[in-house]
Amino acid sequence: MHIQEWLRSLHPGSGIKGSDSEDLWSLLPSLPLSSFSLSSLSLSPSSLLGLGALASLTAYWLVTRPRPMRPPCDLQAQSVAVDGDPSCRRSALLASDSLLEFYYDDTRTFYDMFQRGLRISGSGPCLGFRKPGQPYEWISYTEVAERAQVLGSGLLAKGCKPNPEQFVGIFAQNRPEWIISELACYTFSMAVVPLYDTLGLEAMVHILNLAEITLVICDREEKAASLLENKEKGSTPKLSCLVLFNPFSDALVARAKSCGVEVLELEQLMELGRHNLKDPVPPQPQDLAVVCFTSGTTGKPKGAMITHGNIASNTSSVIKILEGSFVIQQEDVSISYLPLAHMFERMIQVSMFCHGARVGFYQGDISLLMDDIKTLKPTFFPVVPRLLNRMYDKIRSSVNSPLRRALLHYAVRRKQAELRSGVVRNNSLWDKLVFNKIQASFGGNLRFALTASAPISPTVLSFLRATLGCLIFEGYGQTECTAGCTFSMPGDWSTGHVGAPLPCSMVKLVDIPDMNYYAKNGDGEICMRGPSVFRGYLRDPERTAEALDADGWLHSGDVGQWLPNGTLRIIDRKKHIFKLSQGEYIAPEKIENVYTRCVPVLQVFVHGDSLQSHLIGIVVPDPEVFVGWAKERGIAGSYEELCQNPHAKRAVLEDMRTVGKDAGLKSLEQVKDLHLHPEMFSVANGLLTPTLKSRRVDIRKFFQQQIASMYSKTPI
Repeated sequence: MHIQEWLRSLHPGSGIKGSDSEDLWSLLPSLPLSSFSLSSLSLSPSSLLGLGALASLTAYWLVTRPRPMRPPCDLQAQSVAVDGDPSCRRSALLASDSLLEFYYDDTRTFYDMFQRGLRISGSGPCLGFRKPGQPYEWISYTEVAERAQVLGSGLLAKGCKPNPEQFVGIFAQNRPEWIISELACYTFSMAVVPLYDTLGLEAMVHILNLAEITLVICDREEKAASLLENKEKGSTPKLSCLVLFNPFSDALVARAKSCGVEVLELEQLMELGRHNLKDPVPPQPQDLAVVCFTSGTTGKPKGAMITHGNIASNTSSVIKILEGSFVIQQEDVSISYLPLAHMFERMIQVSMFCHGARVGFYQGDISLLMDDIKTLKPTFFPVVPRLLNRMYDKIRSSVNSPLRRALLHYAVRRKQAELRSGVVRNNSLWDKLVFNKIQASFGGNLRFALTASAPISPTVLSFLRATLGCLIFEGYGQTECTAGCTFSMPGDWSTGHVGAPLPCSMVKLVDIPDMNYYAKNGDGEICMRGPSVFRGYLRDPERTAEALDADGWLHSGDVGQWLPNGTLRIIDRKKHIFKLSQGEYIAPEKIENVYTRCVPVLQVFVHGDSLQSHLIGIVVPDPEVFVGWAKERGIAGSYEELCQNPHAKRAVLEDMRTVGKDAGLKSLEQVKDLHLHPEMFSVANGLLTPTLKSRRVDIRKFFQQQIASMYSKTPI
């Protein structure tokens, strides 16, 4: 008799499916074994054999059954009201309202954290890199520490001072030398100022002058040349030395010399340091570690001052949350490809260094990232929603037959059912039959992924948690609170929220009467306070006062809502600034002011969704000129007919893009689709305020159907 039929005869109506072995294992414990006794059974050899098989299967299931992850707190109460105020909450992992500053007694600075990893790993691998088609090569913790001390000594020999008021610029892609340069600064208490291409030349000049930077470390000659261009114009008078990782031409040296700038190879500076080696001057927790300039959307970039204590508390809080579910081991490895100029990637790396783990760098070409991942086989994968969305789309589009599609959907549902019960694994039947190739494309060793920088669709997050078979956490925060202020709780695999406050953060919601958000109703502007909140903006007291109130609360500009289980959901933006899915900030009013210069446009509303990568618009054409304007382009019809005409819409869109390009709008700031609406926004229809400003929330609600329709299509 087949084992399925035999079990069905023992337990009539059990519903055991011959094609689903996981259902079989789930039913074995419920079989009424206690109802059987020797006196009621014929002791035939076949019966004894059957009982033996059942006992063996039951024992096997008990040993191998997947066990749910034990959450560190009650998942229905993940945060605790502070002083009885439900709008102000802190982590349920804390025993009191005292927030967490450090996890290990000896890790209160970035420098301390690396030193702890050095003690754990010593000659073990630390930083990895690869050449095309080659395996990864590794630099040990001992080598990194030695190089950092030598390079730091070289910086001192070039006139840098061993104190946190000394700013050193780093203008390079992710690579081991970036981290060695950063550690060189921290070894002698200097502060780092990361620079990056998308800032633009004007912003770069502002940063170099504001921070009074004399020395910048670059990777390529092209970046050094762009800095020299500003020096030649007299825009950056204090710049006096450029240090390059890559080889450079004699022409660059001559050009630099003509405007009073010295150009050195990294090895030259290292050699200078070897001949002038100094003992480390480690930083204190209150010392400045990094000034992270945000590109912003309007005005000059702001330099967020992040201290070593900020970094220690933020990193320690993540370690605290994960202590029972994901302890970083020396064997763990992370892939570094997200920009080191931003705090998210830096916090991932310091967490790895603190535990003596490894960080492998991509080759610098995003098109080769998947090849780097397959070669590196990371266990830790920091990621942004934009990349997760692409993974989701690629997996779904690769399944083209109805049978395979049905199998994928069924397998995902089965894994999602396990997730709801707290089980996270990659060795189920479905992993072996359906998801093994997906997991292999990421190296096959993933244990942990963290997504941040922008919200992620619940559908995408739930799908990838099932298919990748690893822990995927979501965090929320911003540069000004070092990186994160909320984080998913281990064991809570629900979606639609960004977790509970980190142990280093107290989070409260504040009334926004103009938008009808009130803390008493559980929603309002998200504010945070604690040891991970930044010191302020560099030499900018006015904007510091806008971000930090008198009581030390950082006002995020995001609108949040407390959920019954103590987690936070992001529901809106206080200011009319939002992020796209790739993490880019957009100021819609600036774009709207540009588009109203278009002849056929009377009113325009620009909308972006943080789950989408592009903008769309609602346009009210000017009724006095639209018909004639369209007729000149060979498009006939009444005003109302033209608003429904796809050719007219395309013509308006092309005109807007031309005007936008002439005005200097970036590609991301240009709308990719629009809806033509024949009725003006007005006070009477509730779409304008009495001062004739757009009621953005109401416009968004009014055109909800059109917005959804535009985002469901491929951009024009």
